[in-house]
Amino acid sequence: MRIIRGLWGSSHPGPTLVVTALALGLGVAVGLEPWRLALLVLAVFAGQLSVGVSNDALDAARDRAVGRRDKPIARGDLTLRTAWIGASAFLALALALSVPLGWRMLAAHALALGSAWAYNAGLKATAFSVIPFAVSFGIFPSLAPLSAASPAFAAWWAWIAGGALGVAVHFTNVLPDLADDASTGVRGLPHRLGARPSAVIAAVAVSVGAVAVLLGPVAGDIAQVPPFSWALFIAVVLVAVATVVRALAGPPGRILFRLVMLAALLLAAQLIVSGSALAA
Repeated sequence: MRIIRGLWGSSHPGPTLVVTALALGLGVAVGLEPWRLALLVLAVFAGQLSVGVSNDALDAARDRAVGRRDKPIARGDLTLRTAWIGASAFLALALALSVPLGWRMLAAHALALGSAWAYNAGLKATAFSVIPFAVSFGIFPSLAPLSAASPAFAAWWAWIAGGALGVAVHFTNVLPDLADDASTGVRGLPHRLGARPSAVIAAVAVSVGAVAVLLGPVAGDIAQVPPFSWALFIAVVLVAVATVVRALAGPPGRILFRLVMLAALLLAAQLIVSGSALAA
């Protein structure tokens, strides 16, 4: 049980569950058969576990250096060897579960996971740190329609929305850890730009994604946009505007992180309600 708790704690449980729930929502939206939906959700869950645990394994020395008591490896509850075994097993399981869903789904999932692992392995400390997030999240909306009996990639607007969501998540996710990261030599793009510009970029990114999801399914015909889509779009934009105002008016704080994450979750909800239009 101690090992299980350690692996779970190292998996970044919050983001892991949110991404898995997004996969479930998209799978339901495109009408996957129950067994396909179950495999999709389990594959994404295992993949996210592999990404989270590998991230903590690679960051173990830095986490110890800054005294991260919230990290099981850093505080000694999980050995580095066990973490690597777990991360590798989760990755293998994610790919194995993707196989019955077809080679297109397997290839797309492998690319998304490979991009995420590349971020963990070193890109996070470079000026190109945002690219893996844009790539992995850009691919993500395609996983559900590629899991269908008649596989298809997501529509172009879903790629834009996914990529924008990834950019927002990246620029938001690092906000609480900017000081710790800087002290241990991690200087990704948000660290180079600073907290305030990062929050503004994240807010703009989710707004771009919201526009894509609003207009993409109706080919730009505003009159055809359903009321619920308008409601979600307006909510995303209002939260994004509040984020920009807060970022420009006061010192950066955790409130910026919460605001952008709220906008990102609303954008994810927009994607889910797009329904059958998601498939190209």
